Amino acid sequence: MANLTPELEAERKKICGHAKEVGLDFFETIFELITYDQICQFAAYGGFPVRYPHWKFGMEYEHLSKSYEYGLSKIYEMVINTDPCYAYLMEGNSMMDQKLVMAHVYGHCDFFKNNIWFSKTNRKMMDAMANNATRIRRYMDRYGQDVVENFIDRCLSIENLIDRHSVYTTTSITKSQTPAQEAPTLLRYERDYMRNYINPPDYIEAQKKKAQEEASKQNRFPSQPERDVLKFLLAYGPLEDWQQDVLGIIRDEAYYFAPQGMTKTMNEGWASYWHTHLMTRKILNDSEIIDYADHHSGTVAMHPQGYNPYKVGLELLKEIEERWDKGRFGREWEDCDDVREKKHWDKKTMLGREKIFEVRKIYNDVTFIDEFLTEDFCVRNKMFVYKFNKRTQQFEIDTKDFKAIKAKLLFQMTNFGQPIIKVLDGNFENRGELLLGHLWEGIDMQPDYLQETIKNVFGVWGRPVNLATIMDGEGHMYRYDGEKIQVVKDSAVASVAPEKPEEEKKTP
Repeated sequence: MANLTPELEAERKKICGHAKEVGLDFFETIFELITYDQICQFAAYGGFPVRYPHWKFGMEYEHLSKSYEYGLSKIYEMVINTDPCYAYLMEGNSMMDQKLVMAHVYGHCDFFKNNIWFSKTNRKMMDAMANNATRIRRYMDRYGQDVVENFIDRCLSIENLIDRHSVYTTTSITKSQTPAQEAPTLLRYERDYMRNYINPPDYIEAQKKKAQEEASKQNRFPSQPERDVLKFLLAYGPLEDWQQDVLGIIRDEAYYFAPQGMTKTMNEGWASYWHTHLMTRKILNDSEIIDYADHHSGTVAMHPQGYNPYKVGLELLKEIEERWDKGRFGREWEDCDDVREKKHWDKKTMLGREKIFEVRKIYNDVTFIDEFLTEDFCVRNKMFVYKFNKRTQQFEIDTKDFKAIKAKLLFQMTNFGQPIIKVLDGNFENRGELLLGHLWEGIDMQPDYLQETIKNVFGVWGRPVNLATIMDGEGHMYRYDGEKIQVVKDSAVASVAPEKPEEEKKTP
């Protein structure tokens, strides 16, 4: 296995065997032993050392490297969702730490392979990243590094404007649907000399013109709001071939990383659950127990005003297992009003292990929290809502109300807590302008976020961009024409129905 020492390789084989014994199912996992400098580099690239060059990766490397050197943070483990899975161990860590990381990694690898929200990801992403980097380097050589990097900046600033749930639906295109609802043809050029033969410029231009003519016959295109803004820009934006390819690369990578954000609490909780189980029952020797307890407690420690996905995920999985082992579920449990009987309820059904494997398979963070977070769990783990008191200059408990706490958590996890923005009209007022709509859910969009979003969408669209939202209780529309942002107070135009985005709770 890669460059592991004989001692580490022996431990890896033991831990792999123990992981399989308890029912974990994972792709082949390749561990590599690297220096702290290398692990900072890999982490800066999102785990992929073969990614395209960009200044943001260098900035992230500097941050991680300095944090490690000054003792502010340390990267213990890093694993990539591919087949085979690649995981990295850092030189200099104690043998106990290395064993802990390997046990944790096997939990992640099982989650990657079996959780349904990862089922649509590209398992050969290491190869895809390398190909993407090669193409982008060619564009930099041809058009100039600054030109390409500036365009990448714009694309990265709006990479969150995708429909993370669209990949789990398989709908056929009908005549009633607009071209914007179809997946655009993404140009992929492995060999430049084939470009004019595979995708002749005249043909591409004719196809774009035809799509725009068909769309203009309707009252508005798309006929339904399009949440995947990047897909719309790919289909209808006035992009050069290399720009369309770069935007397609950014979009593909955004979809690849999306499930990791959608399952952060569950994924870390699952890996922590299994490293805890394996380390305490199968792996640790007597001399390592104290060090393990110290490191594990640091991993799952949760600040009173913070949120630790390792802690919440682990404790919630343990509670689910206990509830299903004791039969604390179903109609009989729900209908019981006797507090004393519920406190001592134990039907010895022993279904806990089976239940957590089921949870691991079909849930994401939103459905996980919505389904299993209980008021008793919040009280025991001191999960409250805090606010900053300007008078005392301290954070204080704002509410202990369970419904408010749960609503706050779900709101932060829905769309990663980011505003939901959709394309409402690709030819607004018949001027070729873009109209975006913010799905207002009771919280106004931050002005700086709003301004930077429409500016960077303009950088790709190339024509004025409008964004409709609700601000201070009134409908507003913001328009950017490349020079300045104008504000139009118009509730009739700007008001976007504040419906609840139910797709976060759907199982693919």
